[in-house]
Amino acid sequence: MSVSMPSRARSSVALVVAGVLWGTGGLSGSLLAQQAGLHPLVVATYRLLIGGAASAVYVALTGGLRLPSKQTWRRLVLIGALFAFFQASYFAAVALSSVSVATMTTIGSSPVALAVASAIRTRRAPRVTTLLSVLGAVAGLVLLRWSPDSVAQPAGILFALLAGAGFAILTTVTAKPGLDPMTTTAYGCLIGGLLLTPAAAWLGMALPLRLDVLLVAAYFGIVPTAAAYAAYFRGLAGAHPVLGALSALLEPLTATVLSVAFLGERLGVLAWTGATLLVAALAVGYWRPEPVSEVLPEATARESRTAADRQ
Repeated sequence: MSVSMPSRARSSVALVVAGVLWGTGGLSGSLLAQQAGLHPLVVATYRLLIGGAASAVYVALTGGLRLPSKQTWRRLVLIGALFAFFQASYFAAVALSSVSVATMTTIGSSPVALAVASAIRTRRAPRVTTLLSVLGAVAGLVLLRWSPDSVAQPAGILFALLAGAGFAILTTVTAKPGLDPMTTTAYGCLIGGLLLTPAAAWLGMALPLRLDVLLVAAYFGIVPTAAAYAAYFRGLAGAHPVLGALSALLEPLTATVLSVAFLGERLGVLAWTGATLLVAALAVGYWRPEPVSEVLPEATARESRTAADRQ
C-alpha cells in the first residue's frame, strides 16, 4: 500500500495536468488558425510536428534518444498512426457537424468505449463508482457544451465516434508498460504529423514568419501537445485506461473556464450545471478508480506500477 498509493497519486496528478494543458490547446489552436489563415487540419499537423520535434529535442538533450528495437518500433508506428487517425477523424467530424457536437461525441465516447471493452475483456462489470463517474461526466459534458445551434449530422457523428475510438485505442496501447512517455510523445507525434503532411500540404501549409504567429505555434506544439501528452502517457503507467479517458474531459472544462475568464463568454444555468456535474463525476473517478489489475494481467500491472514508481 505504501508503494501503490504514491504511485496512484502521481498518476492522477499527471492525468489532471494533461487534461488542463489540453484545455489551453483550443484557444491557442484557434488563435494560430486565425493569425496564419490555416485550415484546422493543417493546424493539427503543425501541432504534431512541432510537439514531436520539441519532445525529440528534450529527449536528445537528456541523453535518452536512441533507436528503438524492432518490437518497440512497431508500437511507436501504431501510436503515430493513431495520432493521425484521431486528428483526421475529429476534424472531419467538425467539418460535417460542428465543433460542439464533434467534441462532445469524441471525448464523451472514449471513456464509455474503454469501460465496455474492459468489462468484456475481464468479464466483470465496472465498479458502481466507475459507472457513476463515466455517466456523470458524459452528462456534464453534454450540458456544458450543448447549444441550440449544434448540428448533428449522421456522418459527423460517425467520424466523431471514429475519433473517440482512435483515442481509446491510443490510450490502451500506451497504457501498456515498456515505453518512455516523452520518447513515445516524440516518435508518436512526429510519425502522426508526417502521415498528415500530404493532406496538409494540399490544403496549404505556408506559415507566416511573424513573431506572434511563431510564438503561438511554439506554445501550441510544446505546452498542450508535447507536455500534455507526455504527462498523459506518464499518468497511464499507474492508472486504469478509463480514468485516463475521463481525464480528457478536463480539456473542454478548462477551455470553457478560459473563455469565461479571458474572452468574456457567459454561461447559462445548464452550462454551469454541466461544469459542476463534470467536476463531481471526475472527483468520484479519482476517488475510487478502477484498479490497473482489472484491465492488465497481474504481472503486467505490477510492471506498470513499478515503472510509475521509477518515474
